[in-house]
This record gives sequence, C-alpha cells and structure tokens, in this order.
Amino acid sequence: MIAADPPLARLRRDMPDVMAQLERLWAILPDARLVGGAVRDLLLGRGVTDMDLASPHAPESVMELLRHAGIKVVPTGLAHGTVTAVLDGRPFEITTLRRDEETDGRHATVAWTHDWREDAARRDFTINAMSCDSAGVVHDYFNGQADLAAGRIRFVGEAHQRITEDALRILRFFRFQARYGRGAPDGAAMVAITGLAGMIDRLSVERIWLELRRILVGPQVVATLEQMRDCGVLGHVLPEGCDISRLARLLACDAPVDAILRLAALVVGEPRAVSQRLRLSRADSTALAQTRGTVMPLPGMDAARLAPMLADHDRRDLMWRTWLRQADDSGAPDPAWTALRTMVDGMEKPVFPLTGRDLVAAGCNPGLTVGRVLGQVRQWWLEGGCTADHAACIGRMQTVLQHERHNL
Repeated sequence: MIAADPPLARLRRDMPDVMAQLERLWAILPDARLVGGAVRDLLLGRGVTDMDLASPHAPESVMELLRHAGIKVVPTGLAHGTVTAVLDGRPFEITTLRRDEETDGRHATVAWTHDWREDAARRDFTINAMSCDSAGVVHDYFNGQADLAAGRIRFVGEAHQRITEDALRILRFFRFQARYGRGAPDGAAMVAITGLAGMIDRLSVERIWLELRRILVGPQVVATLEQMRDCGVLGHVLPEGCDISRLARLLACDAPVDAILRLAALVVGEPRAVSQRLRLSRADSTALAQTRGTVMPLPGMDAARLAPMLADHDRRDLMWRTWLRQADDSGAPDPAWTALRTMVDGMEKPVFPLTGRDLVAAGCNPGLTVGRVLGQVRQWWLEGGCTADHAACIGRMQTVLQHERHNL
C-alpha cells in the first residue's frame, strides 16, 4: 500500500533533521535526486536508513561543489561515480548518472550520462528505479509505483539481460520478493532465473552469504527458500544440502530471529565445511559449530543438572541447541521447553571458585600437578551442581593433595 503522504512531506514531518540536510545538498546540487531504496520506502511509509542521491554532474565536479560549500566529502567509489557527503556525521552517497559500457555478470564498466532514464534503466527492479527531485516530484520511468502498490517485483526491462549483467540480482530478487512482494513471483523473472541459476557460481561466496543472511532473517523465509529450491538456485547457494522443513519447524516454535540459528536448522552438511565455503566470520563459524554440541538442557532438569552445563558452555549455545531440539521433537510451541529456557536464562553462570594461586599457596608445586589437582577439584565441583563455595573447594583440594602426596 502506497503511503498517503508524498515522500518529501513525510520526511519533513518524521525526519526534519534529514530533510534540512537534504535541502542543504539541494542548494548546492539543485539537479540531484533521491534514488533507489529511499524513494521506494518513503512511498511505502517504511523506515529509511540510507539516503542515496544521484547527480548529472561528474564525481569530481560534485566533490568540488561540496568542498567549496564547506561540506566534508569522501571519494568512496570514484571509479563507479560515487562520493559521500557527510553532514553532521550523517553520510549521503551521491552517484553520477551512469550507463553500462560492459558487464561480465559480476562487474560493470560504466560511463557518465546526463540521461536520468538511461541511469534508471540499468537498475535491477522497477521499484528501485524511481527518483525524487527537490520539488518532491517522483520520476517513474518503468511503472515502479504501480508495481509497488501491487506487491509486484519485476526486473527493469528484460529479466534475462538484467541477470546476465549481474548474477547477484538472482538472490536480490528473492529477498525483495519476500519483503515487498505479494502473491506468486513474476513469471518472466522465474523463467529467467531458472535458466541462469548456474551463474550463482560466478559470485564470490561473501556476496552470496550477505544476501542469504538477509533472506534468512527476512519475512516469508520458508516460502522464499522453497522458491529458490524450485528454480534450482538453492542448490548453488548451499550445495551441501538443506532441510527446509526443519527450518519451518524451528520457525513454528517461535525461535529467535537469528541468521546463524536459522542456518543451523537449514543446512545438513558438516558445519565447519559450510563455514569454510561461505567464509563466515570466526564468531559465526564457532556459533554454527556449537549448535551441533552434545550437551543438551532438557525439560524437567533441575538447577543442579543445568548448572554444570552453564559453567562449561556459552549460554547462547545451550539455548540455541534447545531450539533446534524442540524443532526436531515437536516443531511447535511447548510450555515445557519455554519453562526450561526461562530457568536457564535466569541462572547466573557458575564460576569455579579456585585458581592456581590457591593451590600454590597450599604448597602444591607449580606445573602439571597444579593443573591436575585443579581439574579434579573442578570435576567434583561440577558433579555437585556447582554449589560448593571457596572454603568447600579448599577442603576438597587439601584432600586431593593429601592423596597425591600419599601416592608419591
């Protein structure tokens, strides 16, 4: 549903500071326009994060005009015609109007143009090809407003051509269909995607993971993955294999929205292999691997059984394992699992009260003996539900030391 307020009227009402900054930019670059996602989301009445503009001036001219007006400007992507103006700490990307000279499915060689329609024609979807000038007039060369109102995600021009220019548009299509689309995906787009699904293999895994992460935490994730599977895309994104039904069961349990948790439910391959292929960050790779851990809190366990788990494992890892186990066991909301997680969430992480210094102070020789004795006392502390305090652990330590000396 298109919002009732024109884009700039909404900005003046809801984001007056941003509107004031845009007016400063328009005083310097009167021919510049808001473009892309900002126009789309303003028309929908949704939150806007990035305010991107386009200008018919060459990037060097844009930089000179901004600097002359005392505005900080950063040459963030001169080869692609992009500079960034910074006003009161807020960045505004300004890109010179472009046309593609050459594309290879991943990168494009561009040339500058003064033709707004030509620039809009190189964009991916009609809903992203609109622009808004300083007077608030929305320029819409490819019926983007009608598509936006109808929940229709269409490529600008021929879908086949748009995809061969940049294969990442295949994944972007599904992400935008999930967020802005209604009903079945555009038939022409799906035919083109099915025929060109293999182009996914040309993309860097970093770009693939960035889009997959956004899909995983977005709306309609199960339906989106099913569409990707049916046209042959998902097999190129996750060649290790996946189980969409397990992810659906996880979502049915009302699990937290987290890309790694959802990826753990989806993939059937060995987590470390998946992490390496997708080049996940160290933190994400570790988190994904930990979801396969064997230590598992279960409904009905009391604090004495849960405390040792919490002492030895990250709380988030334990909680995620419970969500995945619930998905496997029932795939539905369950008060017993909810009660378990409430208990785990409310428990303080037990901290073993002894350190190596305590053993050295008691006369234990530094080295292997300290580690061995400390490990035995800690195991005793864990088996007792982590309830023994410092004094009790000191007493146990002395007993272990006596036994060690007796056996010498």
